[in-house]
Amino acid sequence: MFFGKEVGLSPVMDSLLERRHGGGRVRSTTPAEDRYIVLSAKRNRRTTAQQVANQFLADSGKQISQKTVARRLRGGGLYARRPVVFVPLTRQHRTARLQWCREHHNWTEQDWACVLFSDESRFSLSSDCRRQLICRESGTAYRPENFQEKDRYPTCSIMVWAGIRINGRTCLHVVANGTMTGQRYIDEVLLPHVRLFRGAVGDKFVFMNDNATCHRTLAVQNCLNGEGYSTSRMASAFSRSKPH
Repeated sequence: MFFGKEVGLSPVMDSLLERRHGGGRVRSTTPAEDRYIVLSAKRNRRTTAQQVANQFLADSGKQISQKTVARRLRGGGLYARRPVVFVPLTRQHRTARLQWCREHHNWTEQDWACVLFSDESRFSLSSDCRRQLICRESGTAYRPENFQEKDRYPTCSIMVWAGIRINGRTCLHVVANGTMTGQRYIDEVLLPHVRLFRGAVGDKFVFMNDNATCHRTLAVQNCLNGEGYSTSRMASAFSRSKPH
């Protein structure tokens, strides 16, 4: 259809600018093959574009590039993203945590202002699994199939302890040699750090920790009772510290 006269173009120029059907490079894959590529990535979300291309070559005898695979995946709504890392929880862990939340859901801000939450955490000093990307749809980061389970670290790591409350926090304490025992918990955490917060808050102070082994020793319980701490325990996933 001639529309060049509306903008002052001649019929010849208009015909040159007119889009012709069938122009451009022919797609290297069919719609069925596109669906195969997307399905392959969904079946194994940690596979790479190159691995999908290799599998496609083995199954169809047709060679496609890594960039072609990436384009087909984006066309199917899949994007390469870092996985959400989590510590695996059993049904017992979830039940205990839900019960704890229900027991405290009526607490006021004034109640929580008297609570000091504390925990030890181990941080890896080497590369971790978040370097490995996964293929997922937008807005699906917290679906179970897109999680990366992690509960162990190699020996190259560091353990730290800290406590937080609504309007304050403790200093970050590095656990030398990376192992927290009951006696070290008393000498390095309870007496030098927690005692200060207890003195500042007063008799309403509540010390919140989890059920890690080093928190449940007889020596620790005697220390807590001797200092007059009111304690509460969060349900944790493990008796040891959780990695990050």
